[in-house]
Amino acid sequence: MILRMPPLAAWTSAFIAAVVGFGGIVPLVVRAMQGLGASTTQVGSSVTALCLGIAVCGGLLSLRTRVPVVLAWSTPGAALLVASAGTVQWPVAIGAFLAAAAMMCVLAVVPALGRLAERIPASVASAMLAGVLLPFCLQLFRTLESDALLVCVLLVVFVIARQRLPLYALLLVLCAGIAVLLLRGDLRGLDGGPLLGALEPVVPVFDWRAVMSVGLPLFLVTLVSQNLPGLVVLRSAGYAPPPRQLLLGTGLASLLLAPFGAHGVNLAAITAAICTGSDAHPEAEGRWIVGVIYAGFYLVLALFSTPLVLFFLAMPATAIAALTGIALIAPLTGAVEQMLVEKTERDAAILTFAATASGVSLMGVGSAFWGLLAGFAALAAKWAFAPRHYGQN
Repeated sequence: MILRMPPLAAWTSAFIAAVVGFGGIVPLVVRAMQGLGASTTQVGSSVTALCLGIAVCGGLLSLRTRVPVVLAWSTPGAALLVASAGTVQWPVAIGAFLAAAAMMCVLAVVPALGRLAERIPASVASAMLAGVLLPFCLQLFRTLESDALLVCVLLVVFVIARQRLPLYALLLVLCAGIAVLLLRGDLRGLDGGPLLGALEPVVPVFDWRAVMSVGLPLFLVTLVSQNLPGLVVLRSAGYAPPPRQLLLGTGLASLLLAPFGAHGVNLAAITAAICTGSDAHPEAEGRWIVGVIYAGFYLVLALFSTPLVLFFLAMPATAIAALTGIALIAPLTGAVEQMLVEKTERDAAILTFAATASGVSLMGVGSAFWGLLAGFAALAAKWAFAPRHYGQN
């Protein structure tokens, strides 16, 4: 077999996908881990573990399946964790991460559960996701009270970039935010610190309330908003990937890396589109190499993850809140659109959305679980009490 150098487009596509996926979302991940009580070194360990999982698992799956398998971390999952800030401690959160990863593995190996997962109403799952995301987008505008200049600059850049360069909108917003902070001298505490990334294991603590309020919703949003759309992207590009193999691979990677702080490794959707089209590689059968190159770039990010994390930890809390809010506008738009598609399920969707967004906590279980419960209960009532039309004799 003759090995040929991949075309330049394969390298540039993989590089752009890695930079966009990492740079646009890492402030949210840092904020999520901080809110769960992770120390500075533990936040660094989380990002290192996530990058390693994306690199190693994605590279191996691309090699094995000869498909450009592009992985990412779960943006909705990270938002869910931010919403859970203060309700669980770091070891308990680690236990919830393990539970969510175990659910994904079980789903992959039990065909009946896979078929059941495909029947989860998208309206209710999307409504829960929208309820999780809404408070962050509202916080973006509340930040106007304390830092109007930064928020206005970020919003202007975001709106213009979404019209002209939508793929790079978040990356441009991040660059604009960093520029404003540097010009004002708001980045402090950047001196010193380790150069290379490191892993710090934590002994997990399992709490049924955390599993129900964090683990179960984390599993559902990762499945519905990341893994299933990721499979659709691959199929749209002309590939027929083995879903069980991909779900099991990412589930096992999440399971192994959860003790180091990884909340979940999953299929990418938006960034995957960059690496799976003809612009990335002219030959469909050779496009799997783009997935391997992408994995290589994430390996580099894992190597230098600690200084990158320290950079974001040096940002003011208002800046992180503003960047987080803008990063979640597009996912919120998609979730709201999806939850209202099926007209007969709108009541259930709105109940799920309202209960989740309320932030209510009962018996130590967070609002995401109660939102799901309200939605499924409303659907059950609709099916049980809907008028039935019987044929006339």
